[in-house]
Amino acid sequence: MTARATEEACNSCSTHTEQCEHHTNGNVTDIEDYRTELSTLRARTKELEEQLSNLQTEPSKPLRSAQWLNRPDDLAMSALYADRYMNYGLTAEELLSGKPIIGVAQSGSDLAPCNQYHTTLAKRVREGIRTAGGIAIEFPTHPIQESSRRPTATLDRNLSYLGLVELLYAYPFDGVVLLTGCDKTTPAMLMAAATMNIPSICLNVGPMLNGYDRKSLIGSGTVVWKARELHATGELDDTGVFNMVTKGTPSVGHCNTMGTASTMNALAEALGMALPGSAAIPAPYRERAQCAYKTGVQIVEMVHADRKPSDIMTREAFENAIVVNTAIGGSTNAPIHLCAVAEHIGVKLDLDDWDRIGHGLPLLLNMQPAGEWLGEEYYRAGGLQAIQAELLEQGRLHGDALTANGKTVKDNVAGKHSWDRRTIKEYNKPLMRDAGFLHLNGNLFDSAIMKTSVISDEFRKAFLENPEDPNAFECKAVVFDGPEDYHNRIETADIDERTILVMRGVGPLGYPGAAEVVNMTAPGRLLKAGLKYSLPCIGDGRQSGTSGSPSILNASPEAAANGNLAILRDGDVLRVDLTKRKVNMLVPQSEIAKRREELMAAGGYKSVESHTPYQDFFRREVGPLSEGMVFERATRFQRVAQRFPVPRDNH
Repeated sequence: MTARATEEACNSCSTHTEQCEHHTNGNVTDIEDYRTELSTLRARTKELEEQLSNLQTEPSKPLRSAQWLNRPDDLAMSALYADRYMNYGLTAEELLSGKPIIGVAQSGSDLAPCNQYHTTLAKRVREGIRTAGGIAIEFPTHPIQESSRRPTATLDRNLSYLGLVELLYAYPFDGVVLLTGCDKTTPAMLMAAATMNIPSICLNVGPMLNGYDRKSLIGSGTVVWKARELHATGELDDTGVFNMVTKGTPSVGHCNTMGTASTMNALAEALGMALPGSAAIPAPYRERAQCAYKTGVQIVEMVHADRKPSDIMTREAFENAIVVNTAIGGSTNAPIHLCAVAEHIGVKLDLDDWDRIGHGLPLLLNMQPAGEWLGEEYYRAGGLQAIQAELLEQGRLHGDALTANGKTVKDNVAGKHSWDRRTIKEYNKPLMRDAGFLHLNGNLFDSAIMKTSVISDEFRKAFLENPEDPNAFECKAVVFDGPEDYHNRIETADIDERTILVMRGVGPLGYPGAAEVVNMTAPGRLLKAGLKYSLPCIGDGRQSGTSGSPSILNASPEAAANGNLAILRDGDVLRVDLTKRKVNMLVPQSEIAKRREELMAAGGYKSVESHTPYQDFFRREVGPLSEGMVFERATRFQRVAQRFPVPRDNH
């Protein structure tokens, strides 16, 4: 540092020049003087940082934690609430200082390997909270691991939601950092933040690094369907399948494809509930830990500003998320989860909105399963901000929508276009012009969705390009009652290249929990014969967000609710008309009525019994996939922190 620079540093110091210990009037004579000056400046910088962290920014309203820890009406109760927290090192001075108490909702554990890296990232979150003048209290949430939880991780979304609401309500939190990642973790936490409505911000664990098989990219999840096809044709043995699948998951983090995990964390950012640019950072990159620190700093500012989920997750924010989902080729699970969050924040959102707002927009992201690349390319190309920049420039986003950092969407993304046009396309030169979801109905179901961005050219030619019946097709159905029936009969059922595969009994009530089992592959004999496309599928359950087959999903009412899927039979002809948004059984109405009478006389569709108390509770309380699969009575509880600001004392 030069003498001139040292003097300038003195002049900018809040201490008067004559009192400043490092002021030398330019009389630095040798290298030791420089080192002394540098050491003094560093010490002064540290001192100022400590003073800054101790400054009490006046909150816009009394802190919620004061109702526990600063009780002038009952000091004994304050002591009772505070004393056990002192047992692991917090001091009375900290707890009684009036600093905001920030929860760190920890979703990482050995049971949830996709989120396990949060046990490391949380340290940086806590340091950010401390730097900004807050006190961090980290606590575990119910673990949700998509790849290993049976019968389906979807059961745990609502369970985790319930638990987190109780924790946020019952303890002295002024704000919370939501450590998200694997598929259901993100919507569960957003649902809880919506219900509770204290300042909240998401931090994604980040996608894992790219997987490779020699020179070929191997995407987590997506590789499973490819490996199964190669196994069915005899090109891979059992060991080869195992090795190929595991090559897709090479590091810490969640799926590196645009499956449900990457989708929901992108939508959290699109909603404004995460820092701009945060969703796409791969887990092992240093920028992920840096983002963790910044998130910790940000939540303290949000508490002082009283910036709550209800201020951020508005109707405009949800519309932005729908538009973004189309542009990134987002998962078919997104409508379920986003509609659930909207239900809990009190914003009206339905599947017609997904069709009306989201369909017909371009697919901009060239990422598996709808494209070629994986998470590292997506991040380096600019991440979600680059996608949003394209959409904003075309007037497709509500640019004035507020986000977690107090800025608008426009402030955060304007002009941040990608340099890598093989990965993130220009709006007018997209990967696909009319992407998004179609909302379908008819006499087979009242509601279902179809993702158009994964319709292959081969499938389109085989099913949708008949000049006499464009964008529509008719074919016979083969019906499976659950995945066990499918695996038992797929090679023997009467299936040809014009068959539609139907999976029923796998919805919220039927499985229970709505399982990802609708992604069905054709029989091995057809694949060996050279079938170049995935057969169409219909189901009352879900499909993995990493799957690329052209499926009609989330059909409601489901078979277990005695919807018409329950009376469909092998050989019935179905007509699918994407232009009219219709799926109909070509069965006479009299026959439909007869079958329904027989179904109800037999006691309705037979599902597996509940295996645990929670499964029984889930079935009694849950609504359909078309409405977000929420607990119907839970949506009555909104803005809990404002309606019931002070829980009753416990002693």
